[in-house]
Amino acid sequence: MTELVSVIGTIFVDCKGFARQNYQPDTRNIGNVQFVHGGVGRNVAENLANLDLPIAFVSSVDDSGLGQEVMMRLKDLSIDTEYVQPCPAQGMGMWLAILDEHGNLAGSISQMPVLSALETMMEARGEELVRASSHVVLELDLNERIARRVLSLAKQYDRPVYGIPGNLEVVMKHADLLMGLECFICNNYEADMLLGLDFTHMDTEEQSHALADFVHRTGLVSMVVTLGEMGAVYYDSRSERMGHQPVFPVTLVDSSGAGDAFFSGTVMGMIRGLPLEEAVICGTKVAGWTIESTESNCPTLKENMCADDFFQRMLIK
Repeated sequence: MTELVSVIGTIFVDCKGFARQNYQPDTRNIGNVQFVHGGVGRNVAENLANLDLPIAFVSSVDDSGLGQEVMMRLKDLSIDTEYVQPCPAQGMGMWLAILDEHGNLAGSISQMPVLSALETMMEARGEELVRASSHVVLELDLNERIARRVLSLAKQYDRPVYGIPGNLEVVMKHADLLMGLECFICNNYEADMLLGLDFTHMDTEEQSHALADFVHRTGLVSMVVTLGEMGAVYYDSRSERMGHQPVFPVTLVDSSGAGDAFFSGTVMGMIRGLPLEEAVICGTKVAGWTIESTESNCPTLKENMCADDFFQRMLIK
C-alpha cells in the first residue's frame, strides 16, 4: 500500500520567554519573548514531513488569523490538513514557557484545547483515515474516547501505532492503552510515574531491565525512555535487544521540543525499517539539532538530514 503516516494530536501556540541573564523567578527578568507554533502532534507532524515522510495531520485549530498562520505553515510542508477541524475558539491550546539563561525550562502554564471537534471528526471519519494510513502516530493523552477509537481501528486494519504522551493524565488512568503499541516513547520523569519506580536515579543497566519488564507486563512491542543529557535507553520485545544510546555534542539554546524531535526521528527510522537500536540514533540526532534552535522544530532539519552521513547511509538501505 502507499505509505501515509497519520499523526493525531494537538496544535498549540507557544509563548516563550528567554532570560538574557541569570533567571530570577521572584523578580523581573530581561530577555526576549517569541510566539512559536507548537503542540505535541503538530511538532511531530512537521518533523516527520521534514524527514521526507508523507503526512496527514488530524487535529483542531482556531478559526482565527493565528490559526490560519498555523495551517499555512503545515500546508507549505505538503502536510495533508483535510482532517484538521476549524473551531470558533479553543480548537488549539496555548503554552506559556519561561526558559532560563541556559535554555532550560524554568516554568510553564498550559491552556488545553477543547477536543470535542476532534472527537466528532474521529467518530465520523476515523475509519476512512486509518484505512488509508500505513502507520499511525497517536498523542495518547487527548482523551480516552479518542485513544480507544484510534487503537480499535488500527487493530481492525492492522496498522502499527506509535504512541507519545501529552501529560500522562489518560495513560496513568488507563494503562491498557499501551497494549500492542509498536513503540511508546517517554522521558525519565514520565517513566518514574508509569513504572512506579525511581527510574531516573537507576544506572542504565538497571533502567534497561526495568524497561524490559514493563514492556512485557503491558504488552508493548517496544519502548524508549529519554534521559536528557544522559541519552536514552530502549527495549524491543521482538528482538529482545536492549541498550543505551548516548547524546551527541550540541550547543543548548532551547530544550523545549526536544522530546517531540527525538520521538519523530526514532519513529521515522522505524517506519523506514531500521531496528530500534539504529532508529534511536536518528532520534538522538534530530533532538540535538532541535535544541540548537529557538523554535520547537529545527528549521534546517531537512538540510541537516541530507548532510548527515548516518542518515544518508540509512536512506540508501
